[in-house]
Amino acid sequence: MSDQPMAITATGMVTGVGLDTASSCAAIRATIDNFQDTRFMDKGGEWVLGSEVPLEKPWRGTRKLAKMLAMALTECSQEAGLDLAIVPILICLAEKERPGRVENLANKIFFETQEELNIKFHKNSSFVEHGRVGGLVAMKLARSMLYDKDETQIMVAGVDSLLTAPAIRHYEDKERVLTSINSNGFIPGEGACAVLIQKPRASKDKQLICSGLGFGLEQVTINSEEPFRADGLTKALKEALVDANTTMDDTDFRIVDVSGEQYWFKEASLVLSRILRVHKEGYPLWHPADCVGEVGAAISLIALAYLKEACDKDFSEGHKMIQHSSNDDQRRSAAIYRYCEVSS
Repeated sequence: MSDQPMAITATGMVTGVGLDTASSCAAIRATIDNFQDTRFMDKGGEWVLGSEVPLEKPWRGTRKLAKMLAMALTECSQEAGLDLAIVPILICLAEKERPGRVENLANKIFFETQEELNIKFHKNSSFVEHGRVGGLVAMKLARSMLYDKDETQIMVAGVDSLLTAPAIRHYEDKERVLTSINSNGFIPGEGACAVLIQKPRASKDKQLICSGLGFGLEQVTINSEEPFRADGLTKALKEALVDANTTMDDTDFRIVDVSGEQYWFKEASLVLSRILRVHKEGYPLWHPADCVGEVGAAISLIALAYLKEACDKDFSEGHKMIQHSSNDDQRRSAAIYRYCEVSS
């Protein structure tokens, strides 16, 4: 295990299938989705499917993002019995260059979320604007804050929505969205999630521990037509395994951000064939985006919160897990987890 492990101790979640962690995770476990016709029409004249978070009013734009984020942060803090104003919060958002992203997004989210919560964020709070891989990038930053800057707890949160006209128009033009004339695409969604990170505590109660992190860059991205070997994700996963002082052979299953397109499933398959050295009768691949849709910067944390719920409620496929995430650009990230007792 890494000499700088992190424990995930509380969660909060808002998705299209639930407004809290328990209901969202129950729906994901039961493979229930909330995919419905949106107000967007595809080029074939049919309504685009989406996974919308059903709030009490039809808020849009940054106001809805702020409300979803505030709900996730509140649930997480209440579970931990924690005052949100005293803990640094790392907020994961869409990449700055992503089509359809609201201009000046970070500043708007910063002020609107504080307004929703009626608090002032901790002075060491910041934004991680790296899309799907952002959750694990923020975990690395949180680890540094815990071990190098003596913070006791860090909250990592993410919020995003692809249910916007500019985003759907762009991805439909690129044949990336699932439509009536394109079966190799994702279903756009929205959501928010927050997880509380701290150093593991000595306890006989099992804890979900992040013991390794790794990162890489992929040269053959989804828009490239070159031969594909998943080099970037392979590097990220090998780095995470070394960081955790373990091997892929010693893990039980994976949870990933794959959201429907064949490229991502191919990448997940290639990295498995390149690193796994022993034959396993089964090596499950969990992908919660099947139920919540493509939720961008929120997906890594939603996957992590679901992983904790699965371990705590004893429906996981084992107690040694891998998580990996990939962006449309070159960024790749991976993490290694154990669900175990901590003696000291």
